[in-house]
Amino acid sequence: MRAIHAVTAALLASVATLTVAQAHAQATATGFALDQFSPSERGSEWFSEDSLDLRGDPGAAIGVVGELAIRPLVIYNPDGSTRAVPVRDQLILHPGASVTLFSRLRLGLDVPVAVYQAGTSGVVDGVAYPAVTSGGVGDLRVGADLRLFGHYGGPISVALGVQLFVPSGNSAQYLGDNSFHAVLPRVLVAGQLGWFAYAAHLGFHYRGLDTTFAGATVGSDVIFGASAGVRAVEGKLVFGPELYGSTGVQGGAFDVQTTPVELLLGAHYLIGSSVRVGGGVAPGLTRAYGEPAVRFLAGLEWVSSPPAPAPPDRDHDGILDADDACPDVPGVKTDDPKTNGCPPDRDHDGILDADDACPDVPGIKTDDPKTNGCPPDRDHDGILDADDACPDVPGVKTDDPKTNGCPPDRDHDGILDADDACPDVPGVKTDDPKTNGCPPDPDRDKDGIPNEEDACPDAAGPRNANPKKNGCPAAAVVGKQIVILEQVKFATGSAAILPASNGILTAVLDVLQTHAEIHHLRVEGHTDNVGTAVFNRGLSTKRAASVANWLIQHGVDSSRMASEGFGLERPIDTNETPEGRQNNRRVEFHIDDEVTK
Repeated sequence: MRAIHAVTAALLASVATLTVAQAHAQATATGFALDQFSPSERGSEWFSEDSLDLRGDPGAAIGVVGELAIRPLVIYNPDGSTRAVPVRDQLILHPGASVTLFSRLRLGLDVPVAVYQAGTSGVVDGVAYPAVTSGGVGDLRVGADLRLFGHYGGPISVALGVQLFVPSGNSAQYLGDNSFHAVLPRVLVAGQLGWFAYAAHLGFHYRGLDTTFAGATVGSDVIFGASAGVRAVEGKLVFGPELYGSTGVQGGAFDVQTTPVELLLGAHYLIGSSVRVGGGVAPGLTRAYGEPAVRFLAGLEWVSSPPAPAPPDRDHDGILDADDACPDVPGVKTDDPKTNGCPPDRDHDGILDADDACPDVPGIKTDDPKTNGCPPDRDHDGILDADDACPDVPGVKTDDPKTNGCPPDRDHDGILDADDACPDVPGVKTDDPKTNGCPPDPDRDKDGIPNEEDACPDAAGPRNANPKKNGCPAAAVVGKQIVILEQVKFATGSAAILPASNGILTAVLDVLQTHAEIHHLRVEGHTDNVGTAVFNRGLSTKRAASVANWLIQHGVDSSRMASEGFGLERPIDTNETPEGRQNNRRVEFHIDDEVTK
């Protein structure tokens, strides 16, 4: 019995061992073409994008692009920690070549060769992920691109192409898909605007496989990319960023593990006319399979010298730029070097017919579309602007250059008849429409005192030996004040108004009653410098208020009145003499708000 049990146990152990071995064999992950960087065809000035330099019949380029990818295949735990690193480092060279036919069709070849690969095996959820152990050849790429329109160096060039990948790589070393796969189709765009250069591509990568790798589906995907940068150093240097990537269409687009996206900052420089070198660095932006933490790139290639460019004709009007007076605008051929190649200008005034309001009559350029290109007579009075003293106002022709083309002025006093109240008699300019252009009235207020001697020429008053009071009434509006000839008298050191001042205050009252347009009058009180500043300010304030109250009590609306005292702060005369101090002790009437009717 013991022998039977022993034999049975041995058989069961053998079966279990075989079963485990088979289970391990079935649970080993299948590799695929890992490298997500697909270099542009040789001859491009970008690493991933294509500048579409399809010059030459034939034209050729040959060179190599090298890439060093750090941690391109890492399997992570949900918390972000690392579970396995099947491919830790990957150094791949891309020797390749391209040939251009008819300056339109380009054929290309790229052979990825993994010079060095290293990684660490691991088991995740019962599945073994073997590490790469050696280099080798990847899936060979052949391609063809046809330029549809545009040209190299122009604002836009568009091409349509295909790429076929031959299964020359080993999937166990993450270098191939073990089947033919292709990018079909792909659209490429490139161009240049001054110093700005750009390129982009979009395509569908059919891989013919549907493999699950560490929870993600590896299969066909959409590829995309774009670049924008600067062209400098006479066009030899191109540098700027490139953004490129792909997203799977099997098992969910834009999933983190199946959407590798890289941002590359690179530069290419043409040495001489045929050798181009380049370098760049591209950090990964996601944790997709095949996207490294960082990728370093370098390139070296030889390109055939492009054919000598045709003489430039930027506007494609058949007239070379060297002879074209308007090289950026299509035009017509003329015998005049100043207009050759420009749009038509029938009247030869330098203003194109499309913008010329008078295309058959030579004119001048203006900002008004209705007069641009027309003879210069802006006011349309028949007098050319060059001779018109008033070119923007219609007028009449005269023999005087100062008035020729101006509105009529019969009395030649410089005031146009339309504004002249006395158009047949020379006069002077005034703000009053009733007197503007009329001879000056020698005594406007009719008080017998000529204006030049009258301190109040618009208010009748008696003669006075004081020039400042000559011809002024007891109280009169002068500018923004009611000026009084006599001072308001107060009891000494008091705000009590003396009866002798009733007359002058009555004169002020008459002015206020006559001039209803005076809406607000401010009574100001001032003193000399005898006494303290505090006392004088208080006294002047009380005196000003006393005068304001007198006027209110005699019929002036209180809303028209205000008062303020300034003490000794604003003297108008010296305080060193009795006469000066007397002048400084005063009341003033200031008009704060006057509306002229």
